[in-house]
Amino acid sequence: MKAKQPAPKASQEIEAPVREMTPKAALPSGKRAAPKIEKVHAPDLETMPTEEIWGLYRNARKAKNEAEVERLRNVLMERHYPLVRYIAERLLQTLPKSIELDDLVSAGLFGLMDAIRGFDPDRNIKFKTYCSTRVRGSILDQLRSQDWVPRLVRLKASRIEKALQRLTGEYGREPTHAELAETLRMEHGELADELLSANAKAMFSLSEKWEDRDDDSSVEKVDVLEDRKAVDPIGELHRRDTMLFLTKALTHKERFIIEQYYQVGHTMREIGEMLGLTESRVCQIHSNVMSRMKGQLGERSGTFLT
Repeated sequence: MKAKQPAPKASQEIEAPVREMTPKAALPSGKRAAPKIEKVHAPDLETMPTEEIWGLYRNARKAKNEAEVERLRNVLMERHYPLVRYIAERLLQTLPKSIELDDLVSAGLFGLMDAIRGFDPDRNIKFKTYCSTRVRGSILDQLRSQDWVPRLVRLKASRIEKALQRLTGEYGREPTHAELAETLRMEHGELADELLSANAKAMFSLSEKWEDRDDDSSVEKVDVLEDRKAVDPIGELHRRDTMLFLTKALTHKERFIIEQYYQVGHTMREIGEMLGLTESRVCQIHSNVMSRMKGQLGERSGTFLT
């Protein structure tokens, strides 16, 4: 006789039918199983033509998909970055050497972003033409915002420069002040003022290196510029030695007056108050001392006593 198998447990009797049921039968009546969502791969934008990217960008803008718009805009900016750099390099050739290329490119990228945002293909205009104008304008606006010279002065200086070049080509020489004033329809004094203000339009960087030097050393301009306001140490020592030599023969009162007046900078009245003398008496003593010194030094006395 076969042994009786144990009766299945309640849990086994319930679980077996559930495992054999299809998903559709397991759902409550009246509902369908959710469709499977297949992962859709995004198109490869690196190899996609620019025109197709523009199409995707316009569709994303119509759908108001901000995330997709930003992503496609970044791709378009990368595609047109060489154009921005080309325009910046062309402008850099007409600017002082203190202007950095990276600053121009950075300003041009803002113009490129505005061009992408405002481009309308229905106008039948090539994006390169539209973009070049916006990028160039953005760079020039950035340069004007950092310019310390007013724009009116720039315009007047440019007008004078163009007239000067035109007259030089016509006459074969540089025009005179009267000829330039007549061409510009300006008075002589007005033209002189305009030329003086136009000279302030040039800016130079002191950190710029000297060019065309015989040696290979890189010396900045600030290292070789003369400071005309600085005191010459050799001349100052020579002046002190001369003053010390001349005052040796003076009395204590005369030496005090000369030192306080020329070295310290006190007035005759202040020196008189220190010595208990009147201002006129101090001036008289000073005149007598200067007369004796002029006899000793001659014309060079003014060099050491001024």
